[in-house]
Amino acid sequence: MSTDEKLVANLTEKEAAKELSRLATQMAAADAAYEEAQPLMSDADYDALRQRNKEIEGRFPALKRADSPSDKVGAAPTGRFKKVRHAAPMLSLDNAFSGEDVTEFETRVKRFLGLGEDDGVALTAEPKIDGLSANLRYEKGKLVQGTTRGDGTVGEDITANLKTIADIPHTVKGAPDIMEVRGEVYLGKEDFARMNAELAARGEKVFANTRNSAAGSIRHKDAGETAKRPLRFFAYAWGELSAPLAETQWEAVQRFEKMGFSINPLMMRAETVGDVLAHYQKIEAQRASLDYDIDGVVYKVDRLDWQSRLGIVTRAPRWAVAHKFSAEKAQTILERIDIQVGRTGAMTPTARLHPVTVGGVVVSNATLHNQDEIERLDVREGDTVVIQRAGDVIPQVLSVVTEKRPKSAKPFAFPERCPACGSAAVREVNPRTGERDVVRRCTGGLICPAQGVERLKHFVSRKAMDIDGLGMRQIEDFFGRHMIREPADIFTLEARHKDGVFNVPGTSDLNSYKRLAPTKSKPARWTAEVTNQKSLDNLFAAIETARSRSVDRALFGLGIRHVGEVTARLLAQRFETAERVVELGRALANGDEAVRDDLVNIDGIGETVADAMAEFFREERNGAAVDRLLAHLTPTQVEAVASESPVAGKTVVFTGKLEQMTRDEAKARATALGAKVASAVSGKTDILIAGPGAGSKLKKAADLGVQTMTEEEWLALVAD
Repeated sequence: MSTDEKLVANLTEKEAAKELSRLATQMAAADAAYEEAQPLMSDADYDALRQRNKEIEGRFPALKRADSPSDKVGAAPTGRFKKVRHAAPMLSLDNAFSGEDVTEFETRVKRFLGLGEDDGVALTAEPKIDGLSANLRYEKGKLVQGTTRGDGTVGEDITANLKTIADIPHTVKGAPDIMEVRGEVYLGKEDFARMNAELAARGEKVFANTRNSAAGSIRHKDAGETAKRPLRFFAYAWGELSAPLAETQWEAVQRFEKMGFSINPLMMRAETVGDVLAHYQKIEAQRASLDYDIDGVVYKVDRLDWQSRLGIVTRAPRWAVAHKFSAEKAQTILERIDIQVGRTGAMTPTARLHPVTVGGVVVSNATLHNQDEIERLDVREGDTVVIQRAGDVIPQVLSVVTEKRPKSAKPFAFPERCPACGSAAVREVNPRTGERDVVRRCTGGLICPAQGVERLKHFVSRKAMDIDGLGMRQIEDFFGRHMIREPADIFTLEARHKDGVFNVPGTSDLNSYKRLAPTKSKPARWTAEVTNQKSLDNLFAAIETARSRSVDRALFGLGIRHVGEVTARLLAQRFETAERVVELGRALANGDEAVRDDLVNIDGIGETVADAMAEFFREERNGAAVDRLLAHLTPTQVEAVASESPVAGKTVVFTGKLEQMTRDEAKARATALGAKVASAVSGKTDILIAGPGAGSKLKKAADLGVQTMTEEEWLALVAD
């Protein structure tokens, strides 16, 4: 077990020192990336590192490093702007993650101040805005300087950029001669969505969340560019003052508002911890409907004389704490339910959400999985829902907050016809179990526009026809302009281009063809330049090469449900030509039981594949499209299965790095020799071929007593 996996209580002193070094390095890199609006991890992951560092230092105080993250607020200035030393440090806040943590915060305050258990401590509570901290220095009522927080001691001068924000007054009345106002620069959710859409339309990189966009915008070298971004500012604190603003936190912030600053309308003052926790729940419930991102609620001791007595501990004040929200869950409004049609006709319901930040990412869509899940949740358009995001997993709807359901909300009626083509949408019944499939599918096949695009992408993909130059965006472009609507159209593309005949108004050639053009400075980016003839020649050459791909790849490329790479190869080996497989499919569609029996008796095929092929060819337009395709192909036959080989009938798994062949080559060779290639080790596995870097599969094979061999041993076994 590595040191980063061990419980702190189990670390030796040597391991603890090593772990503190790792944490310091990792968090310093994260701090620097965060300042550059390119975070390396979520806030929750960062908080977990900080907490682990704190626990190790608590157990081994003598090991505390000079560069300990416990003493740091942020990252050092980058040098892009002039450095400025803050007159008063810009502190960070300690975190609370539960009501018990907040109660403990109040207990510590009372203990430090020598208050009795029954003495009250008034607190303010306000949303913790997820933006970029800034310090505004006013002298005799005039804004003279604006800076970033930086490392808390030294920030960067971004005065010109901050002056472009409408919420920041250039002059104020009724202020002390010297007054530093501190707050958060942020971007509203609707403005963020609009800005990202504009960036995407120009082919530029979009931002992952509102915090990144605000940070990137405010630190732009050109203040004119910053002015184009709809940035906002909330004031909530102060730095150096030549005279006090008030006697309490609440009164001081209210004074900011009178001077012309924007303050958060959700800020409140409470007499008890119970009151601020109730406000926390209220704000959390409103989180989805707010136009700005928040990641918690900040509590501060209201009396400023008590704040002064409490002071600070290294990087954070004793008189404030940030009560963080759960990083991976949030509430938001489900605005509508859309049905997405996939390549095989699967109709997947997608929740379109009012944008909300979850785990550091703005989420506007979530999966609802299928019709049964919608019925189980009883989710309706207009509902307030709880969503969850974990790592890179697609966000999902966990539950409905029924007490917030609008009276107009009606149960969702799952469509029985495809929204893309109008064909019947059915839930297949398993003939063996009598149970309905959880997925409803469009029966339109190749004639369905939604399936058509995805089927074409699949058809040209690497493991199917492998046509270089026809990527996702080209397929979408050509399909949208009716230049390629089915696989056969790909093979007439060159002739139609030369003849100038596309039967599409306003389209007479391929001059709008685009490719991914990697360069040293900009790897693999989408370009909008008109291509040259050489690029078109390369595309046409790739299409010509694809005409003679093997029969199994052509069959796999059709996208028939349940006919994957292995099944396509079995069909090609058994029936040799694509024409014979098509005849088989039509016979199945017509109910030929003899043909069906012959097919299901092939090892590795079975009833499921037979039913899928019958369904595909039952739609006559699918069969007609296949006929048109085959008229342009001369597929090569697949090598017959070597039934007498030493691995025929055995199930094999490859793991680790293969050095003498690619993984695809190894699988193809094993299949040709009659072996069954699996992706996971189980009790049915006969042989595991393990290259360098083999991990859990090798261990599992050993536990199950599966025969294991090296790549060299495997090659020797299957040698001719």
